[in-house]
Amino acid sequence: MEAIVENIPLLLRGIGYTVALTLLGYVLALIVGTALAVCRVSPIPPLRWAATVYVEIFRNIPLLSLLILIAFGLPDVGLRLPYFWCGVLGLTLSSAAFVCENVRSGINTVPVGHAEAARSIGLGFFGTLRFVVLPQAFRSMIQPLVNVFIGTVIGSALCSAIAVSEITWVTQTLNIQYAQAVLMFLVAGAVYLGMSLGGAALGGALERAVSPDGHAGGRDRKTLDVAAGAQA
Repeated sequence: MEAIVENIPLLLRGIGYTVALTLLGYVLALIVGTALAVCRVSPIPPLRWAATVYVEIFRNIPLLSLLILIAFGLPDVGLRLPYFWCGVLGLTLSSAAFVCENVRSGINTVPVGHAEAARSIGLGFFGTLRFVVLPQAFRSMIQPLVNVFIGTVIGSALCSAIAVSEITWVTQTLNIQYAQAVLMFLVAGAVYLGMSLGGAALGGALERAVSPDGHAGGRDRKTLDVAAGAQA
């Protein structure tokens, strides 16, 4: 335990980098992935084709290969980024492909009649998505997006391969110094487990909050049924 006690500041810094990588990569992936999903369902063929090509490429490239290409390939074309931001970029590009497919699947769960009704009252494509389709699709997207978050958490460990000093890189360094592989990687595993379980719990709470079977939704629906019965 001395190896842990003596290096608490270093471990905390590694945890901070891991959290920052995960949150930045995931939030940016949500933005990029949602935009790609809109392109996938748009009536403009070039946008659909471009989004499809993006998804097929980045969904099928191993994250480790992508991180190495970004970190060591971009300088060859004159673009130099700190390794931390190379990690964020790699996580964003990879996770955005999965977010896109999850959002597109959620959009497809909304009945076509709802979109047609929105268009019949004068809403355009983006208005229909914003006010009618996406709010309904969000319920079915929560758990898949939680899975993407967990994948981003776990994928952040690969950023150690490009010398980002997140928790895996820190534990690797301390293992070289103290030869305590089991202890060090138990610490790293506990960090990833805690972040993943926290994300899953938050997703479950959010899903219950927006579910029509939740407490608030149930009360509203019961009130509506009573009112409808009284009118009848």
